[in-house]
Amino acid sequence: MRNEQEMMEMLVAFAENDDRIRLVTLEGSRTNRNITPDAFQDYDISYFVTEMDSFRDNDGWLDVFGKRILLQKPEDMELFPPEMGNWFSYLMLFEDGNKIDLTLIPIHETEDYFGKSDGLVEVLLDKDARIRHEVVASDRLYWIKKPTAREFDDCCNEFWMVSTYVVKGLARKEILFAIDHLSGIVRPNLLRMMAWRIGAERGYSFSVGKNYKFIKEYLSEEDWETLLSTYAQSGYADMWQSLFVCYELFRTYARAVADSLGYPYPDYDEAITRYTEKIYSSWA
Repeated sequence: MRNEQEMMEMLVAFAENDDRIRLVTLEGSRTNRNITPDAFQDYDISYFVTEMDSFRDNDGWLDVFGKRILLQKPEDMELFPPEMGNWFSYLMLFEDGNKIDLTLIPIHETEDYFGKSDGLVEVLLDKDARIRHEVVASDRLYWIKKPTAREFDDCCNEFWMVSTYVVKGLARKEILFAIDHLSGIVRPNLLRMMAWRIGAERGYSFSVGKNYKFIKEYLSEEDWETLLSTYAQSGYADMWQSLFVCYELFRTYARAVADSLGYPYPDYDEAITRYTEKIYSSWA
């Protein structure tokens, strides 16, 4: 497997030798000092080019990066409509396990790019000295943010309201409907609340990672195991149990956040819990 130095030298050298490419940036986890490097990190690269058509007309130029086992061009798909405007990306997985997510950006959209940046960006090559300000990669936009009273209440409201859709799906024996609402809305709001409590206890100066992937580091072993148990969704009994465990965790963490920030905790928790227990008793 090619190492990071080999990959970076190859990506920059290609740009140096192509007059159409004027600026090169690196984005994502490889710019984040708080992420432990590993072999699965993508190379998120942007080439800022003087014109796009000659690149897009023929994919042969991509071969210089190695032998691919899969290529995806998100802006050239019909099932999933493009959302990047004039930008065009190539997601490439190579035989040696490396992955490059390469985006072509018209050079005149440089300012727009930096305006939309999440902060995790490094400038690797700037042929025309276009970048006049210092660019220092930071994950600050992903730090836990202290919720306002309204945000706290919105999270509680969404969690408890959507939990009734899970109940409805289970009562009707529509398990895929129930799983979708538990996994897609209920649990993400539980994780949001758990992150807020972590922030309230430890400060709002760090991130728990994309999809809360580092949250384990800030939870007790008991709470971590309890959270994992909510991912048991292989049948109706598992789903009911997962839902009730989500209730308990959310209640515990939300009350702790409310106490620490001086926010009121909503009383509809009790009503929704009784509603759920009533339907569950008739189902069981």
